[in-house]
Amino acid sequence: MSKKNDNTLVRNASFLMVAALISKIIGMLYKSPLSTTLGNNSYAMFQFAQNVYFILLMIASFSIPQAVSKIMAEKITFRRYRDAQKVFHCALLYAVIAGGMVSLFCVFGTKLLVPDTMAGARLALQMLAPTIFLSGILGVFRGYFQAYRNMMPTSLSQIIEQIFVAAFALIMSSVMIGHFSGQGEEVVQKWGAAGATMGTGAGVGAALLFMLLVYGLNRKNIRKRLRNDRRSVNESTTEVMKNIVLIVMPIILSAFIYNVNGYINSYMYSGIMGMKGMDADLISNLYAEYGYFMTIINIPLTLASTAPTSMIPEVSAHYARRDIRTANEKIDRATWISMFISIPAAVGLAVLAGPVVRILFPGTNGEGALLLVLGAVTVILNGNSNISNGVLQGIGKPRIPMIHAAIALVVDVIAMFALLFLTDLGIYTIVIAMIIYAVVMCLLNELSMRKYMRHVNPWRSAYLNPLMASVPMALVAGGVYYGLNAILPKGRLILGVELMLAIGLAGIVYLFAYLMISRPDEEELAMLPGGRILARIAGPLIR
Repeated sequence: MSKKNDNTLVRNASFLMVAALISKIIGMLYKSPLSTTLGNNSYAMFQFAQNVYFILLMIASFSIPQAVSKIMAEKITFRRYRDAQKVFHCALLYAVIAGGMVSLFCVFGTKLLVPDTMAGARLALQMLAPTIFLSGILGVFRGYFQAYRNMMPTSLSQIIEQIFVAAFALIMSSVMIGHFSGQGEEVVQKWGAAGATMGTGAGVGAALLFMLLVYGLNRKNIRKRLRNDRRSVNESTTEVMKNIVLIVMPIILSAFIYNVNGYINSYMYSGIMGMKGMDADLISNLYAEYGYFMTIINIPLTLASTAPTSMIPEVSAHYARRDIRTANEKIDRATWISMFISIPAAVGLAVLAGPVVRILFPGTNGEGALLLVLGAVTVILNGNSNISNGVLQGIGKPRIPMIHAAIALVVDVIAMFALLFLTDLGIYTIVIAMIIYAVVMCLLNELSMRKYMRHVNPWRSAYLNPLMASVPMALVAGGVYYGLNAILPKGRLILGVELMLAIGLAGIVYLFAYLMISRPDEEELAMLPGGRILARIAGPLIR
């Protein structure tokens, strides 16, 4: 494997990680004032509508970037640029048709999608229908540039999207609450949640405009590639569409099944707890705490998914050339990058769960922090399964993770049902079921990776070393925060300072502990985001 190619993977993963981090930080920060503006009940409606929207988005087009990048990358590898461009055009047609159908269902099927205990979320969900349509088209453009291993447009569009989401969600929720004030609490809560979802549409629209601009600026290079293409076989539109559907559908179904568990768990929780006599307001309040947990946990979860996103075109290209050894090296590298971030993030969130939730969501009753302590391990588990999903999809086995997701979903639902009826764990059952689901996915995917790729997971380098380095990190994070908290006066500003110091010092300790434990050479160190600078600073310590 060439150093250049390996650096390409790391650079692409780094672009996506940085963009995902910025995007998720923006997403997390705006939800703090949004939760205050809406109140717990309205915020719960907003969160439930977002969960349903996410599921519908998966059905329509959520995995289209991965599918487009995979199919196009295989053709680009053999310099079949006209064939790759036809895939792009046919994917746009697919996104318009699928997105249009699901958008209509979103408008007219809300009674089927939202239980009566969350009826206020139905209007918010309907507001998201146009966003579903636009998201599919946006996904095709992102997949196009990813196929050419250019992650910059996708990265920048994600940041632009979140900026517009945050601004419009805060503005429109306040506008709606102000406009409908005096018309009853239920009306205000419903329209407040609906106003917040308008931000999602504004974000997707802005990101799409940006991608159209970038594509337009690249038209000259695109035309040049097409003119010089002598290798394309000019596949028929019917054949291309058939190929897209055959590739896309298993990926979408896999992603749908993989993520629908959150919606099913939420639906079961609301419905069964209502049957058991729990007050609807209490259900909403506890679900809001779950929403706080998901908002925070989604930051490292997203970071964990960026490595496989950049890896799929790489693995697909090497697998198409039957270069299994290099493909496995790419997988190991992606796993290493993902776990280097995921494991300390999970440990850090578990240690600092209480203050993190309190500073972001002052209205919390404390349940969100306990959910975060319990659910932090899902960052590691989902990071692992995201990579294995990406690999199996990249080598042309998309049905396998779909089948595994279906098995995991059955286990999840059974566990959720049993826990809700046989225990008093309440909202904690959702997180426990999430963990069970993720464990099943990891185990099944690992077996398939060994079967089809003869891949052996790099447990020591990718998992054990970051975990060992996270132990002193956790001690420093907890010691610094709880020590300062015991002696300094209380207040949100002071809390923020305590957290920043704890996180900053813990991050430094983790980095140096990792270097001392793993002792990477300078070439390996350079693979990390910003690794060349790090190599110059830390080089003497690891020699």
